[in-house]
Amino acid sequence: MTTTAPSAGTAPSSTRASHFTLAVLALALGGFAIGTTEFVTMGLLPQIADGVDVSIPSAGHVISAYALGVVVGAPLIAILGARLPRRALLIGLMAAYAAFNLLSAAATGYGVLFVARFLDGLPHGAYFGVASLVAAGLAPPSRRGRAVASVMLGLSVANVVGVPAATWLGQQAGWRAAYAATAALSIATIAMILLFVPSSPGDPGATGRREMLFFRNAQALMTLLAGAVGFGGLFAVYSYIAPTVTEVGGLSESAVPVFTAGFGVGMVAGTWLAGRLAEWSVFRTLIWSGAGSGVVMLVVWAAAPHGWLLLPAVFLVTAVGSVLVINLQLRMMAVSGEAQTLGAAMNHASLNLANALGAWLGGLVIAAGYGYRSPALVGGALSVVGVAVLLWSASLDRASAHSARSRS
Repeated sequence: MTTTAPSAGTAPSSTRASHFTLAVLALALGGFAIGTTEFVTMGLLPQIADGVDVSIPSAGHVISAYALGVVVGAPLIAILGARLPRRALLIGLMAAYAAFNLLSAAATGYGVLFVARFLDGLPHGAYFGVASLVAAGLAPPSRRGRAVASVMLGLSVANVVGVPAATWLGQQAGWRAAYAATAALSIATIAMILLFVPSSPGDPGATGRREMLFFRNAQALMTLLAGAVGFGGLFAVYSYIAPTVTEVGGLSESAVPVFTAGFGVGMVAGTWLAGRLAEWSVFRTLIWSGAGSGVVMLVVWAAAPHGWLLLPAVFLVTAVGSVLVINLQLRMMAVSGEAQTLGAAMNHASLNLANALGAWLGGLVIAAGYGYRSPALVGGALSVVGVAVLLWSASLDRASAHSARSRS
């Protein structure tokens, strides 16, 4: 069983950046750009609906289009790009991100916008996967968990700073300006990568056939399943936070941004903590954060009717969830064998499936009449199932190790 951060096996020591902090900052800026454009659509949905002349529910489908792009793009780009030099691949992914954001900004109708958002999702998973591998390769073995967490910190900070700023910009200057701004962030990322991230070779032995062996790797598939199910609880709660705050908690609509900021701050705190815990044990951290997520969901359910008492529970939901995400990424990198690029990217496809699953199940229980508190109970159940999958994974790992010892 892998219980520590992976030994990376990416870039040799000769390619490690002399300015490690600036290199990781460059990679994190890409995460900031991606996080901003992914979530700003939610804040500008009414304006987007008006702009392309559709209803708000119809406009909401462009969010799903982006998530679908992530799920499709993560394995496809990882397989096709595994042999490419990693810095060049990162630059290409961010260039595509800039182009598709500009296409979103220029969309003349709903159909073009839908396609643009799907295309914009394609580089998402591959970028985070490759950036995580590069960061891990640049760091000394004892700091690889922190390096990967630092890359993901860009996504977390986006929810605290980038999304509110881009939402404000979109409200003042039109929703197209928000997408244009994220395109500019993507271009800035390209410049930072060129300046501070050293050249890093791809895997010259990678082939599509070899990468596809990932899908026959039981440990990798169970890690994907643990993420898709266990992380779904966060989205079950997050998707319905506005009516929970106003209709269950009795607070005004002006309180909702405070709670969404609480999610973002919790994400930053959890991402920072995740890197430290990974240096203790990746797998044990997964178990404890999964179990903790289930407990926190019950706290959310209990605190929801009590107004502002819900705020610290919301903070804890994303703090614990972010610890889970970072260590799922590290676990995936460790168990993917030779399919490192595909494994690192597929973690993000898994998390987008979690997004869809959590929101869908939360909507089902609300529609069934159980109220806006009920998604928290759904989230608790998903967390329990996620832990069960991880324990099953550990059991199979032990059985495999015992069998290998017996044969020797």
